[in-house]
Amino acid sequence: MKNDGAAAGPPSAGPPARLTVLVGPTAVGKGTIVAELRRRHPDLFVSISATTRAPRSTEADGVHYHFVSQEAFDELIARDQMLEWATVHGTHRYGTPRGPVEARLASGRPALLEIDLDGARQVRRAMPQAQMVFIAPPSWEELVARLEGRGTEGSRERERRLATARVELDAAAEFDHIITNDTVARATDELESLMGLTG
Repeated sequence: MKNDGAAAGPPSAGPPARLTVLVGPTAVGKGTIVAELRRRHPDLFVSISATTRAPRSTEADGVHYHFVSQEAFDELIARDQMLEWATVHGTHRYGTPRGPVEARLASGRPALLEIDLDGARQVRRAMPQAQMVFIAPPSWEELVARLEGRGTEGSRERERRLATARVELDAAAEFDHIITNDTVARATDELESLMGLTG
């Protein structure tokens, strides 16, 4: 669901709208929390990434990703219109366009961005006022169990993901807030409160 063009009412009298950046290790449940937050708040703006790869048969432009050419991606970078970006697996580039996020915030409504650690560090440099939130597992053992329980990765891929997860967990202190995902409902309640979506 693309919310960029939704009609905006006057900004609220509360604190200014902020971008919230959500980061956490593999299998910690970030996507599940975001899905629950969107269920509670159907008009919630979650930034859609741009990518240079071709869409899959099940994907729609502007819904799953903004699919752009290499030249268009280059132009976005040159015009400082990417909050963060990276080349993945040495081939395709992915990133967060600045324009839709800034337009949402200017309308007085919060925005949410779910990305990786390197992307979050780029966003902090580009938009220092952003609220950085880290989703943590109840324990390392629980994270391993969740990853193994998914059954979607082979042993080598699981080891790679867990090595990355250790690096991400070590960086949790860089963030403004740490939410422990012990239950989806409680973790979503906490994120909802941090984003000012309650009340």
